[in-house]
Amino acid sequence: MKKKVLVISSSFRTKGNSARLAEEFARGARDGGNDVELISLHDKKIAFCRGCLACQTTNKCALSDDADAIREKMLRADVVVFATPVYYYGISGQLKTLLDRCNPLYRSDYRFRDTYLLFTAAEEDEDVAKRVLGNFDGWVVCYEKAHLAGYVFCGGVTGVGAIEGNKKLEEAYHMGASV
Repeated sequence: MKKKVLVISSSFRTKGNSARLAEEFARGARDGGNDVELISLHDKKIAFCRGCLACQTTNKCALSDDADAIREKMLRADVVVFATPVYYYGISGQLKTLLDRCNPLYRSDYRFRDTYLLFTAAEEDEDVAKRVLGNFDGWVVCYEKAHLAGYVFCGGVTGVGAIEGNKKLEEAYHMGASV
């Protein structure tokens, strides 16, 4: 069954390592016959959540910026995929800001059930993956109908292009093809 897959890359480096994982996941999902859209946050203007909680009664954010369109796409997607570089053992600030601004989705009839996380880090230790997954899980568990369906962690990559030739690109492709 054809699914609507939304891939959100939070790397500010357009050809960065986590952006490459996002591209490969998207390519695999397309090759798997799905409708895929890849969004990069690198050129988006997304303000910090102000904590006003107006969204809890209106299902709309009091702020208006690029987060509005992304949130609308998330609402209608069957699968939402996030790609991030790791900073200080957590998801990137730009991704965290977007996730905070997704609060209006909480009470909505969002369609996504499967979420995926793709992330890269300079360190290779599996402790990095545990920390990042714990950080991301704090958002996923708030959406009762959704769950983390899978992840790809590629450690040991720092500079732009360091991921090229890494088997994790193939893993991201196959994960995308299997959604």
